[in-house]
Parts: sequence; structure tokens; C-alpha cells
Amino acid sequence: QVQLVESGGGLVQAGGSLRLSCAASGNIFSIHAVGWYRQSPGKQRELVAAITSADITNYIDSVKGRFTVSRDNAKNTVYLHMNSLKPEDTAVYYCNAVSTTGIAYGDWGQGTAVTVSS
Repeated sequence: QVQLVESGGGLVQAGGSLRLSCAASGNIFSIHAVGWYRQSPGKQRELVAAITSADITNYIDSVKGRFTVSRDNAKNTVYLHMNSLKPEDTAVYYCNAVSTTGIAYGDWGQGTAVTVSS
């Protein structure tokens, strides 16, 4: 089973940018899709963006035009480029494997915390 580890979070001012990384321990092509999720205090975890092995991407409306998900196959890594960050983007971000039915099925890691100050 492929293990995914997140990194790259931090503290940034509103309007700033961050790039999150999701590094896979095995062949990332064995996964149908990789999803980036986030969870804020008191809220449920939500899927923010996803990229399939065919490079098809999807985003929730609130991040469209600001976030971009990409993959580096040579490095077995998926990235989440976040621009024009807003305080409401503050959350712990996780990546996970996503099945063809849209279900996250890997073990959840510790995530990487993103804090956007106003």
C-alpha cells in the first residue's frame, strides 16, 4: 500500500502563497487519484482538490482560480499550490488516495497546518 506524507504548511499573511507537498512512498501511479483535504476546528474534513493518474483535476468552488494541484511523477509527489490565501483557508491539510468512487481509502497522516493571518 502506498503511504502519503504531507509537508509544506506554515504561517502566511492573507494574499500570500504556499506550496504543499504530498510524497508517496511507492508508485503513485498505482493510485487512481490523490486528493487534498482540509479540516478546520469544529468543521468536517472536506475534499479541496484532486488529481487523477490521467492528470484530470477537480476543485471545490471556494478555491477555484486560487489553488492548483499538480504532480511530479519522477518524484512520486503531488503538490497543492495555494495562491491568494484567505483566513478561511486556515486548516490542517491532508492528502490521501482516492478511489474511483471518490472515497478516501488510505491511512490519514498527521497533515500539515496552514494558518493565514488577516
